[in-house]
Amino acid sequence: QQADMGRIWGRQGQVNRLDYVTCWFKKAVEYSAANKAIDVALVSTNSITQGEQSGILWPQIFGLGVSIHFAHRTFQWNSEARGKAAVHCVIIGLTWRDPKDRTIFEYDHVRGDPHASKVSRINGYLIDGPQYSVPARSQPPAGRLRMHKGSQPTDGARLKRPEGGYITHSNLILDEQNREELLARDPNAAKWLRPYVGGDELISGEWRWCLWLKDADPAELRRSAAVQERLDRVRAGRLLSPTDSVKAYARYPTLFTQDRQPSEPYLAVPEVSSETREYIPMAVLQPDVIASNKLQIIVGAPLLYFGILTSAMHMGWMRTVGGRLKSDYSYSPSIYNSFPWPVFTPAKAQEIEGLARAILDARAQFPHLTLEDLYDRDSMPPVLRRAHEALDRAVDRLYRRSGFRFERERVEHLFELFERESAPLDTTLAKRPRRQRATAD
Repeated sequence: QQADMGRIWGRQGQVNRLDYVTCWFKKAVEYSAANKAIDVALVSTNSITQGEQSGILWPQIFGLGVSIHFAHRTFQWNSEARGKAAVHCVIIGLTWRDPKDRTIFEYDHVRGDPHASKVSRINGYLIDGPQYSVPARSQPPAGRLRMHKGSQPTDGARLKRPEGGYITHSNLILDEQNREELLARDPNAAKWLRPYVGGDELISGEWRWCLWLKDADPAELRRSAAVQERLDRVRAGRLLSPTDSVKAYARYPTLFTQDRQPSEPYLAVPEVSSETREYIPMAVLQPDVIASNKLQIIVGAPLLYFGILTSAMHMGWMRTVGGRLKSDYSYSPSIYNSFPWPVFTPAKAQEIEGLARAILDARAQFPHLTLEDLYDRDSMPPVLRRAHEALDRAVDRLYRRSGFRFERERVEHLFELFERESAPLDTTLAKRPRRQRATAD
């Protein structure tokens, strides 16, 4: 496949980041160029219309002279083969002509039936608008709290064998069995253990533990043979790292190589989450819970942030501009940094916080369930779904009093706001009327 990608796309630019299926689009366009009465339509995984891939692929395809005539937005395709998982797909029709009407087929549910709407243009995100390429912003807009990764231990737990393969030890990071083994050898080590949570742990509920030793008494550490053995392995593992900064931290085996742990409550967003969920499961965690580098966190975020980020508006933006790890959502600060924030009065901010608290209260009614259980698309408890729907409606009205019928409308509206806040990527935008953002009282 790698050779085919190079033969079809060449070696320039970022085409190495495209999915293999994009080769068929390019070959189909080149084939039909000999007879421009030929239209092309292909079924594809939806990843080519999302995140980074959309910004790489579609400028090149459109640059060949075709445009999108019709598009089926994301739906679920089930293979008849035994054991095959369902795949989220799109259908994209390309034409050399300039039809007056173009059609977008929208699915309220990935397993539902489509409804059609006529539009004047369709871009690579399969929405009505010019071709966008949302930049990867490293900083949030002025006045918005910063999002960043949690802490990284780099504890030498996984070392490559000279003869091949890996050997894995429990060092600074421990699962429940490792924790029990450590405490059996040294019960005093309990004072240094903290819950350690990444995206997988937050969603599954199977939290791990870490040795958090930044304020530990050196004399007590020396008396613990069980802990000293772990620190020796940390030191040795870091010395084997090809990264100079990690090697330097071999002198500090009690510390994480990147310590970003907050001293106050924080909003935690899993870096990776299943695309089958309507909402990324987020949570507010306390400072004694150590956030791993597989969590994105916002320190000191009020419930207003939880309410805005867990809303259908933000979920639609994330699904459109975010990247993918395989087929799963891959959340990064650039999604948060580029998201057009709504305008709201203090009264409306208080309303959103109340609705966000109602979601947390609904979750609390099911203490035996994990976030994985609670956010299953088909078995989400009705009280939690209703709490999310109430929040969705309220956040929608912050952007437009009439609300939105489906996700594509939300995303199109967000891009209009994004265009006004950024340099337009299409000169025709200057001719379009500038609609003022509605502020609800």
